[in-house]
Amino acid sequence: MLKFVLSATILLISGALFSQSRFTLNGYIKDSLSGESVINATISVTTSPEVDNSKTKAVLSNQYGFFSITLDPGEYRIDISHISYSSRSFTVNLQSDLSLNFSIINKAAELQEVIIYNKKRDGNVKNAQMGKIDLSMNQIRNIPAFMGEVDLLKAIQLLPGVQSAGEGNAGFYVRGGGPDQNLIILDDAVVYNTGHLFGFFSIFNGDAIKNVSLIKGGMPAQYGGRLSSVLDVAMKDGNIKNLQMDGGIGLIASRFSIQGPIKKEKASFILSARRTYADALAKPFIKKSSSFYGSGYYFYDINAKINYRFSEKDRLYLSGYFGRDVFDFRNAKRSFKTNIPWGNSTATLRWNHVFHRRLFANTTLVYNDYKFRFAAEQENFELGLSSGIKDGTLKTDFDYYPLPDHKLKFGGLLTYHRFIPNVVSGRQDSVVFTPNNESVKYAAETAIYLQDDWEIGDKWKINYGIRWGTFTQIGPYKKYTRDANGNKLDSTSYKNFEPVKTYAGLEPRLTIRYALDDATSFKMAVTRNLQFIHLVSNSGTTLPTDLWVPSTYIVKPQISWLYAAGIFKNFNDNQFETSLELYYKNMQNQLEYKEGYTPSLKDPEEEFVFGRGWSYGAELLINKLRGRLTGWLGYTLSWTWRKFNDLNEGLKYPAKYDRRHDLSIVANYDINKQWKAGAVFVYGTGNAITLPERFYVINGVLTQEYSRLNQYRMKAYHRMDVSLTYVPIPKKKKKVSSYWVFSIYNLYSRLNPYFIYYDQTGSITNGNVEVSAKQVSLFPILPAITWNFKF
Repeated sequence: MLKFVLSATILLISGALFSQSRFTLNGYIKDSLSGESVINATISVTTSPEVDNSKTKAVLSNQYGFFSITLDPGEYRIDISHISYSSRSFTVNLQSDLSLNFSIINKAAELQEVIIYNKKRDGNVKNAQMGKIDLSMNQIRNIPAFMGEVDLLKAIQLLPGVQSAGEGNAGFYVRGGGPDQNLIILDDAVVYNTGHLFGFFSIFNGDAIKNVSLIKGGMPAQYGGRLSSVLDVAMKDGNIKNLQMDGGIGLIASRFSIQGPIKKEKASFILSARRTYADALAKPFIKKSSSFYGSGYYFYDINAKINYRFSEKDRLYLSGYFGRDVFDFRNAKRSFKTNIPWGNSTATLRWNHVFHRRLFANTTLVYNDYKFRFAAEQENFELGLSSGIKDGTLKTDFDYYPLPDHKLKFGGLLTYHRFIPNVVSGRQDSVVFTPNNESVKYAAETAIYLQDDWEIGDKWKINYGIRWGTFTQIGPYKKYTRDANGNKLDSTSYKNFEPVKTYAGLEPRLTIRYALDDATSFKMAVTRNLQFIHLVSNSGTTLPTDLWVPSTYIVKPQISWLYAAGIFKNFNDNQFETSLELYYKNMQNQLEYKEGYTPSLKDPEEEFVFGRGWSYGAELLINKLRGRLTGWLGYTLSWTWRKFNDLNEGLKYPAKYDRRHDLSIVANYDINKQWKAGAVFVYGTGNAITLPERFYVINGVLTQEYSRLNQYRMKAYHRMDVSLTYVPIPKKKKKVSSYWVFSIYNLYSRLNPYFIYYDQTGSITNGNVEVSAKQVSLFPILPAITWNFKF
């Protein structure tokens, strides 16, 4: 594979050297109203109709809206299309190198009857990439939202191959992988905790987001560090033409954004904020005399971004995210109080430079900090617990367009990690307890990659690449030698930046597309992925108390091989997209806590067991893209297994996120210019759980005997949500526009199981004790209303 990549690269670079008779068309694709760059727009270039055997070449705009294509001299028709924009066509007579910026109009800004649709939106069939889905914020806003809060993570849970972590939860699982196996990035910064309110809302404020891309199969070589998927979220750059303010007021949270030019056509900014006010609403109902006065919960997040264009070749972006959840609990009767804050902070500095019409570069510097803290106090006793992860990353990526049939991408990164799992401190009167913090760990991660998107004639297209990754646990660190009972016998100390353990490996990536006809293609992919950092959880959902830990001399990197194949077909001039994909994934070095684990002050590594996993299944997608009725149907049939020598007597068992059937139906209907309706129906096989099978009375104590791991299933999960959007149309044009969203979550009030517990009645002494299983459900029918405005 490596020889193939190097040989092909040498050949295409040699070809570029002998292509001097060709000329290059390059530029940027922009939003006509805001000046925002448009990501993943398709630029199709067709030879003049007068030319015999006219051919079409296409290229996608990159993350910054840049595109480049090298062609023979002649006259061409340029078609630009994007799912959220009206298509545009131009004619260009290319007799020399040419730079052109194209502006396209957002469909949301046009009247329905004048929107122009184009048959060229056929990336589902034409691209080599498998398992990639782009969602615009317009699509996501049309989906009925939980408590009226637009949530991109809940939107992607409705796609085939993606499963929800639980009732109302923003966590997700992809193709049998765990929640830590998803690479979630916001403006190139890794997001380690994606949930507010213990996972019921995501940290992503829709008003600040421009584009969302999900890759769940055939991961390109530019991405790494995770096994299952990539969720690449891009923030808005800010309106470079006009000052704009947006916001919304809902039942549990409000948000406000302001964006505009710092210097027109040169620099812009955006500042977006959101906060819940559940604490403020509850406060009047809690009397000062109450034991719980002062208790409350709230979350907030802030997105900010500035960009400056120095010239057509140089642009600078500075973006950041800061979010916090804060839970306070007071019990005056017991003199007890606790404070639990947690959240993410990220900062990204990016420099774009166009070295040549065919060579685009982006250099990025990222700071990332996730913190969880627990502080409790009762009379003269104080206890503190903290955990987190802090990163610093430097990376460079190049887009090179040497020939019409090739797009080359290459680059590298260096990341410094600091892991803080469960550091405890305390005080009793004047006695202060401070541990030696032996569990704090440091690591350095590097990667280089090379990939090529190669179109071979009209039928074949190959996306191939290679990635080399390394991960080194470094000092300061103290490694202990222990006896059979875990007692420390001796130790080895490592100085700052001294290597403790290094892992390295190749990650080949290959995706092939064969076009059966203009509307049908067959694709297959094989990828190898390494994951050097891991999330260990003692619960079924992603919680802020879960720990991120690195690969060490004890913990090995996770490794996966994914094999996928599928048929892709569009109907009715690309009005309908359909696909059927089959996949098999093998995963090594999976982590779980050992049986009987209870939280302690030990290094978490001492509580891990290691095993393997595998998953396989089929995914069906039918997507209607245009017309008054739009939406999709997604269905997944899948199996997910785990096998650990130290768990379940060494027998295989279904993973907790194994779900045999998963169905989602999403529909949006434009009733008229003022009213729009939306509906969602979801169905899923019940989660796998472990339950007690027998109860014994031993020495007067009721004792449980549990089943094998995940031997039982909860009841099936199903739910319907609906929404109605009203857009007032004023008689006269006003600077302020607004719309109302009325939504109902769980329309028929299905009591879906959240967890099961056992209730005990009667008395052991009297011999009439009875134990019964009871189901806990969270959300019945929940109506919501949100007012959104823009001026």
